[in-house]
Amino acid sequence: MGDQLQFPWPGASTTGIGSVPGTDPLAACRMVFDELPELPHVPELPNRGPGAEIIGRTASLLVDMPVQTTSRGWQLAERPGRDVIRAASYLSQDLDVLEEVADGYAGPLKIQICGPWTLAASLELIHSANPALSDPGAVADLVESLAEGLAAHAADVRKRVPGASLIVQVDEPSLPLALGGRVPTASGFGVVRAIDASVASQRLRSVLAAPAAYTVVHCCAAATPFLEIKAAGAAAVSFDLALLPDREIDRVAEAAEDGLGIFAGALPAESAERLLTGPQPSPRQTAEQVVTLWRRTGLAPGRLTEQVVITPACGLAGVSPAAARAALRHCREAARITPEMIEPS
Repeated sequence: MGDQLQFPWPGASTTGIGSVPGTDPLAACRMVFDELPELPHVPELPNRGPGAEIIGRTASLLVDMPVQTTSRGWQLAERPGRDVIRAASYLSQDLDVLEEVADGYAGPLKIQICGPWTLAASLELIHSANPALSDPGAVADLVESLAEGLAAHAADVRKRVPGASLIVQVDEPSLPLALGGRVPTASGFGVVRAIDASVASQRLRSVLAAPAAYTVVHCCAAATPFLEIKAAGAAAVSFDLALLPDREIDRVAEAAEDGLGIFAGALPAESAERLLTGPQPSPRQTAEQVVTLWRRTGLAPGRLTEQVVITPACGLAGVSPAAARAALRHCREAARITPEMIEPS
């Protein structure tokens, strides 16, 4: 440990989670590259409507597994619905914009997809309103299809931005619910049986291996399953710092000691809007949260700036464009001052 080159980002880095407000992909991409010049990500714009949010966006990548929308959300289907066709068009447009904005860029670049367990908890079966999670065969097919689609997507991004070192973020907010047997059935009166932890890691591993890239699993729900994420072979884990209970500090320490990158969600979305209206947290206060976490792990202080990336706690689609820009700038400043705060005096 200690060799910064094992991480694909510069020391004291920050990045966004994925979603940003607005409907203009060019403006969003320029904002991200302006505010996150060392670790930009491809922005998601869910305010555009069905197909622009993470479920529809990822469903458009599935191979030979069509989906459609219903009044309740997304459903596996016999043929693609118009909303998933629109989702593929949104993604293509976003990548065209990325190619323009990132022309000549060389460095780490993050893309995001929905993970297999959250996708399985969100997609309904073809002939049932129950989640695909309830059918092990459907889950197996979904994992295979997603892995193939993600590999093709990663290859497309590499072709468009040849100087990029690709980081793939897999969003799994529903993984704790799936592990705990808390995903509701269609009726709302029952739940899908809990998935086995080893199966959870195995299926997730299949998707993480597909893009041949540095991978981070993001879970902004309570009870982030650090053990299962690490067992799946993720290179980094991303979580909401405010939802991290004291008893999980040891899990963070174990992950970091094993060399995983830590994406610390240190700025809640509700705080992002207050950056414009007040009262507002200072970048030093945000940095102090991350420094306190690292000190509690007992690991060498100098490793923090190499290994930890400061992020907002979750996506920023629900705040104003000005607040989203302010949030990214705030996190970048917090990351910048972290080295002087962690080093022993």
